[in-house]
Amino acid sequence: MAPRPSCDDKAAELLARRPHFRAQLATKLAARGYPGDEVATALDRLERQGYLDDRRTAAEFVERRLARGPLGRRRLAAELVRRGAPPEAVTEALAGLPADDRAAARAAAARWRGRGGPAALARHLDRLGFGGAAIREALEGAGEEEAAAPADDPA
Repeated sequence: MAPRPSCDDKAAELLARRPHFRAQLATKLAARGYPGDEVATALDRLERQGYLDDRRTAAEFVERRLARGPLGRRRLAAELVRRGAPPEAVTEALAGLPADDRAAARAAAARWRGRGGPAALARHLDRLGFGGAAIREALEGAGEEEAAAPADDPA
C-alpha cells in the first residue's frame, strides 16, 4: 500500500484537477483526516504561491457559468456561496456584470421558447436567479413574440 500523501501534496493534487475555494479545499482535506493546523499551513502556502486565489476562482466560475447560458446575479451569488467563496470574492466576481439583468432574462426566455406557458417561464427565470422586474419584462417580450409569430395553417 502506498504511503499517504502529505497535506501539501494532496491539496496540490486537488487543485490540479480543478479550481477550488479555500473553504472547499479545507473541507476536503479535513474529511481525508488531515489535522487543521496542517491544512491551514498548506493552504497558506498555496495562497502565497498564487495557486489558491478565491477572487480569481470566483471570477473564473462566473465566466464559465455564463458561457453555458444566461443567469441572474442572485443565482450566481448563491452558487458561489454554496461552493465556499468568501463574500468579498462574490462581490468582486459579480461587480463586472451589468446591474440590470433584463437583457439576460430576455435571452433566457428566448432559449426557453415553446417549453411551457408564462407561469412555467416565470418559474424557470426565477430559478435562474433573475429579479421580478427582469422576469416581468421577459414575460411581456415573450408574449409579444408569440403574438407576432405567424399562426399555423390548420389545412
